[in-house]
Amino acid sequence: MDEIKDQIRELKRRHNAAIYAHYYQSADIQSVADWVGDSLQLAIQAMKSSADVILIAGVRFMAETAKVLNPDRIVLVPTLEASCSLVEQSPPDDYQRFINDHPGHVVVSYVNSSLEVKAMSDIVCTSSNAESIIRGIPESKNILFGPDRNLGRWLSEQTGRNLVLWDAYCEVHEAFDVLQIRELLLREPTAIVLAHPECTESVLLQAQIVGSTSELLRYVAAHPHGTYIVATEVGILVEMQSAAPTATLIPAPPIQSTECACVICPHMKKNTLHHVYAALHSLQPRIEIEEGLLARARAPILRMIERLQ
Repeated sequence: MDEIKDQIRELKRRHNAAIYAHYYQSADIQSVADWVGDSLQLAIQAMKSSADVILIAGVRFMAETAKVLNPDRIVLVPTLEASCSLVEQSPPDDYQRFINDHPGHVVVSYVNSSLEVKAMSDIVCTSSNAESIIRGIPESKNILFGPDRNLGRWLSEQTGRNLVLWDAYCEVHEAFDVLQIRELLLREPTAIVLAHPECTESVLLQAQIVGSTSELLRYVAAHPHGTYIVATEVGILVEMQSAAPTATLIPAPPIQSTECACVICPHMKKNTLHHVYAALHSLQPRIEIEEGLLARARAPILRMIERLQ
C-alpha cells in the first residue's frame, strides 16, 4: 500500500495535480489527499486551486461542481460509477415539472444533485450554508427546496419558513436505527449524539448536535474528551479521531446489520486507491460538460459561493 501511495505522490508532482477528498472516503484515500473536507469546502478549494489537474475523490456531482468552477482545468474522478442516491431520485425532467407546478417560487437546490437540476435552480446550497441561504431569502418569497426531504424539513423547522419539498432522501442517512441509538444511550448515558441534517426526524430528535460533516467535526475537535454517537457516514470518523485522539467515537448503528455495525455510502466507497492511481496515470476519466449546461449551472453555484463573502 505504501508503494502505490508513493506512486500517487509522484504522479501528482509530475502533472501538477491536487487531490481533494470528501470526509466519507476511505482512510487510504484521505491519506494521499491535499485537502479533506465536505462538499462546500471541496468546491471552494477547487476554485482556489492552482493545480493543472484536479482529482475529486468523492461522488460524481462533486467533481461536476469542481469542473463548473474550473472549466479550463482537467478535472478527474477515480471512477464515473460513484453516483449519489439523491441524484438518482431526482430525474431532471421530473424536477422541471415540479418547478413548473410551483410558479413564482425561489428554487433552492442542494448541491447533492445533478448539474441539470442545479441549472434550473436560482441558488445552490450545501448542508453547511443551507440555513443561512434560506434565511437570506425575503419572507415575501415562496421557496421550493430539493432534492433532500429530510434536510428540507429540518431547514423549515430551523428557519420557520414553509418550504415546498421534493421527495427524495439520502440512502445513507435514512439507514440509522433510532431504537438502537436509544439503546446505546442507555449504555452510554453521557454520550452526545451528533447527526447530519439529512437524517430522519426520529434520529434528529435524539441528537444534541445537528450539523454538516464539517460542523460535527469542529464540535468534536473543540470538545475532545467526550463520547460521541455519530450519525453520518462512518468515513468521517477518520478525521474526527485525528482531530480529537482522546474522544470516544461510536458509529450510529444501521437498521440492517452490517459487518462493521456502521453505515457506509456504497457510492463513496466505489472509489479505491487503485482507481486514484489509474486516474492520475492516464488522466482519465475526465469530467466533460456541455458548454451551455455549464454556463446555466455556473450561475446558481456562484450565487452560493458569493453568499460566503
